[in-house]
Amino acid sequence: MLPSSPRTSSWVACAISRSQGCRFKGGPFVDATYRPSTTGQKGKQGGIEGSGRRVGLEGEGVEVRGARKRTLEHHIVDTCWCCLPVRSMSIPLLRATAKLGRIPKGLTKNRRNERKVAMAAQGDAGSWLKEDERRMLHVVFRVGDLEASKNFYTKCLGMKETRSRDVPEDKYANVFYGYASEETNFAMELTYNYGVDSYDLGTGFGHFGVATEDVYALAKQIEDNGGKIVRPPGPVKGGTRNIAFAQDPSGYKWELIEREKLGKEPFAQVMLRVADLQKSIDYYQNVLGMQLLRTRENPEYKYSLAFMGYGEEDDNTVIELTYNWDQSQYDKGNAYGQIAISTKDVYKSAEQIKAAGGQVTREPGPVPGIGTKVLATVDPDGWKTVLVDNDDFLNELK
Repeated sequence: MLPSSPRTSSWVACAISRSQGCRFKGGPFVDATYRPSTTGQKGKQGGIEGSGRRVGLEGEGVEVRGARKRTLEHHIVDTCWCCLPVRSMSIPLLRATAKLGRIPKGLTKNRRNERKVAMAAQGDAGSWLKEDERRMLHVVFRVGDLEASKNFYTKCLGMKETRSRDVPEDKYANVFYGYASEETNFAMELTYNYGVDSYDLGTGFGHFGVATEDVYALAKQIEDNGGKIVRPPGPVKGGTRNIAFAQDPSGYKWELIEREKLGKEPFAQVMLRVADLQKSIDYYQNVLGMQLLRTRENPEYKYSLAFMGYGEEDDNTVIELTYNWDQSQYDKGNAYGQIAISTKDVYKSAEQIKAAGGQVTREPGPVPGIGTKVLATVDPDGWKTVLVDNDDFLNELK
């Protein structure tokens, strides 16, 4: 927590150890003392005496003197904040501090200053999102029978096994399936935990989607290979596009989506139900950097959809967010896991997520035993996303 003045809410001071470096300019931390207002006049709070310069950026120690001085003993690890009124801090300075994800809420009661802090954080988050090159890598979910799953995904849906790993010491195995190389296309990571043959899918997870030029032909292929069709091929309700639904051996539903021409990614979508569509859209845009590709409302059946992704639907897997107008709570079960997304730098992405108001549930760092650097975040409904260092991910594929 950042220290704040007990009397003047527009002040924040850094506390401070000379033994560590300032992340702004590389200099030492500043020894600083807080002096509250002595004038009693609005807008003229007391400040830092000494060099007369903005403390914290120059890396120069300041000794504070004054009849009403108060020393702050609270130390902030890895952060050097200026002992300045918030309203006098420049936007560039606020953006620099926003990178650390440490701007406290309610820093000042002045609404204009609060907006200034928020603008700074958003500006910094947006700059990294523009620089980072993210794409959806794979979706993780648990299955109770690897052999039956293999039959469904290879023979029924026509996927290929891209890689696998067995970890006997931890009693689990992973098998990856997709339509092309993981270097360029989306994949599934099936997780089998030894001795567990079933899972609860819950009510929050919706379905996966696969694109095809002929829904009727794909449905027949699924049935001919022992798969289950739970919704026969035909026009979608209220529309003309043909769809169907299949179900895999673990109970996961697959929407078969007919398209006139297939792009480079047949794995079309992952559908998740959410309680507040706009809040979810804001998260996937501002925190994960996705585009809002399109929306759709169906007043007759009382639901709304938003499609989020890193590129057009024909060539990229997207997330379909579903909001049912009369439902705000869902059970997630224990079957569906997470979506993995690539990033050029997990550490910068963690700072960006925090600055954008997102929640980091696993701090960035290497996965024990594998070495791949990752971080984890959750959306407003608790759906988990893992950001994976892209270079480390490509090394896994070698």
